[in-house]
Amino acid sequence: MKGKPRGIPRACKRKTGKRFSGLRFLVTYVLLMAGLALAMSFEPVKRVIDINGVYTDLVVKATAHLLRPFGLVRDVQGSVIHLNGISLDVRFGCNGLEAFLIYMVAILAFPAQWRKKLWGIVVGFFVIQLLNVLRIAVLGYCGVHFPGFFHVFHIYVAQGIMIAVAFALFLIWITNVAKE
Repeated sequence: MKGKPRGIPRACKRKTGKRFSGLRFLVTYVLLMAGLALAMSFEPVKRVIDINGVYTDLVVKATAHLLRPFGLVRDVQGSVIHLNGISLDVRFGCNGLEAFLIYMVAILAFPAQWRKKLWGIVVGFFVIQLLNVLRIAVLGYCGVHFPGFFHVFHIYVAQGIMIAVAFALFLIWITNVAKE
């Protein structure tokens, strides 16, 4: 029947009965992402805690620890892992923080209970970091054993994988939140 409103799909309803607003999600997402990016780059905040620096340091140490049994690691200096024949400089975008922020902000912008948001953020953090450390280790292995493919793999495959992982985890989280 023309003009008769269709029912709201269960996945789009909140417990309050309100419909999910894509525009509200988008605006909230953009504002949160801009606020986090500004806060992370703001010098007074960086003087108190350099989130990117601390995060990178942990990722570099975990990756070097993973690669050591393979005899590939020569040295670690700051954000640089020196391997046999190649050095990896792990920076923002490579350290997994960008992918985690994309994921976390999407969860924060999505209408759900705070308990479910917190659960999704914590689990997603560990999944993203585990996969990111594995990704950097594979990049290092590729750089040592297949140097001709390193650039292509790094730029066109490895970077996209982390964004895809963040998006896939968000979709899995939405599916689980919508079921409840």
